[in-house]
Amino acid sequence: MKKNIALVTGGFSGEAVISYKSAITIDSHLDRKKFNVYKIDINPKGWFYLMNDGRKVEVDKNDFSLHLDSQKVKFDAVFIGMHGTPGEDGKLQGYFDTLRIPYTSCDAATSAITFNKRYTVAVAKMAGISVANSVCLIKGNFVSPEEVAAKLRFPLFVKPNNGGSSIGMSKVNESSDELGAAIEKAFKEDSQVLIEEYISGREFTIGVFKAGGNIITLPITEVISKKDFFDYEAKYEGASSEITPAQVDESIANKIREASIKIYDIFNCRGVVRIDFIYHEESGNPYMLEVNTIPGQSEASIVPQQVIAMGWSLNEFYSKLIEEAINN
Repeated sequence: MKKNIALVTGGFSGEAVISYKSAITIDSHLDRKKFNVYKIDINPKGWFYLMNDGRKVEVDKNDFSLHLDSQKVKFDAVFIGMHGTPGEDGKLQGYFDTLRIPYTSCDAATSAITFNKRYTVAVAKMAGISVANSVCLIKGNFVSPEEVAAKLRFPLFVKPNNGGSSIGMSKVNESSDELGAAIEKAFKEDSQVLIEEYISGREFTIGVFKAGGNIITLPITEVISKKDFFDYEAKYEGASSEITPAQVDESIANKIREASIKIYDIFNCRGVVRIDFIYHEESGNPYMLEVNTIPGQSEASIVPQQVIAMGWSLNEFYSKLIEEAINN
């Protein structure tokens, strides 16, 4: 018998536009022979299922069900295709945990920790993963850019602490005035700002997922930004090129794969995540940048490219994610 799957998209942040792009790809590659798929749009106006005849049906939040004419639809699992809050920061995961409905992403605790970049690098550092030196600023407690500059070495990256699409991110080369402007820009997106020292090297990113209880790495992608760094434009508006699989020595690739499996395990990840690294040639270490627990699935996104490079179809891949969620 087919399983009822809710494909959740939308969100309450500026990343909702990316969620809708991801949902198009996911929806078009979910296996209709195995699943009945209901796309659920969660936005500031409500939680809705859009029927083929144009009617909007509101979700019953008491048990996350739909009342379609005389039929009540309950779900066997949820495919979370929502970037930003509340789908990437643990809020929806906690709701589904309460209702005991399986879902395809990391659990509430892991999602909340990894959504906060400062917490992510702190946990990774304690586990022996190489990360850049950094400081975190709290709105209202921030004194001056000069105080920050005294603690870290330029160049610096300034980014909102919460979120995953590099919105509000800046690179600062050497000026405290420039740093002050970058901090102000980031504070417009979040009440916390992370400032990291620049690590020179090649940028790689790798998808990691679990299937049949085993942690599996996807082919590595090298990201070459046409800009100074991999920001929102580079990710979603064509200002970067991605080489999948990356043309890299196997010794380096193995270090990246080993680090990504360790990170997946340390953070108790579920579903597919994407982990970003800078490979620092001088030290011979991959430095972790961040963990994306709801990686993009749009046509421009990296994980779908990696799945195809591995020789799988997206149809097969998404089925594996749903089956893993239901079985565990």
